[in-house]
Amino acid sequence: MSADFSTKLKEKWQEQKFVCIGLDPYLDKIPNKFKGSISENIFEFNKFIIDQTSDLVCAYKLNSAFYEAQGLEGRKALEQTIKYLRENHPEIVMILDAKRGDIANTNSGYVKDAFDNLQVDAITVSPYLGKESLKPFLDRNDKGIMVLVKTSNEGSAEFQNLEVGGKPLYEVIAEHAKNWNTNNNVSVVVGATYPKELKAVRDIVGNMPILIPGVGAQGGSIKEITEAGLDINKEGIIVSSSRGIIFAENPREETLKLHQEIVNSIK
Repeated sequence: MSADFSTKLKEKWQEQKFVCIGLDPYLDKIPNKFKGSISENIFEFNKFIIDQTSDLVCAYKLNSAFYEAQGLEGRKALEQTIKYLRENHPEIVMILDAKRGDIANTNSGYVKDAFDNLQVDAITVSPYLGKESLKPFLDRNDKGIMVLVKTSNEGSAEFQNLEVGGKPLYEVIAEHAKNWNTNNNVSVVVGATYPKELKAVRDIVGNMPILIPGVGAQGGSIKEITEAGLDINKEGIIVSSSRGIIFAENPREETLKLHQEIVNSIK
């Protein structure tokens, strides 16, 4: 049996690997050298990125929207990419960034597809419907359940910063996520663009993993991320960059640069 989500992450952190690459293939940005059908273009591009960077990362994150947008061809590319990772790099965490969240019986279908069909290690979920709705996810104690707490987009404050009982909603969600972590499989998502909020969430969730999108193209600061986001073991962060790496002239060089910047800021 392959290692579970938590074990894989801890092993990567002990190797000082904190980078997560978002395999988000904008079809019109994939270089012309990748020829063939839509599924072949996407898979070969993803494979190229993986082959260039696999020794430097703790995780790959696949945003389902970029694959769903291409219909069956996109689904085929998603399945091929995950299969390639599973067969060649089973030690690396695979995150499906799908932000699922519905009533419990619907979530059961999302759980089956993500964890049984695709066999990813973790999935992002929306907390809006409450713990009862997320039970099918939370019950999978071998998988990572990544709860949206404070997202990286500019408009996140519209709801996430609303005061509830004298504190911002994102802090309330973080408190709930911590309470949901009875199977040690819950982590939270906080954007790199909000370091102050990241620090507040870290103080609430203790040593739970935090997925931190928003570096690179969105401009999050590595120094601020590590100061705010590391746990007491100087671990606990999954720093995600997508466009800033995969569409760079030299993806490996950009990944190495991000890796070294994170490691140097921890010392």
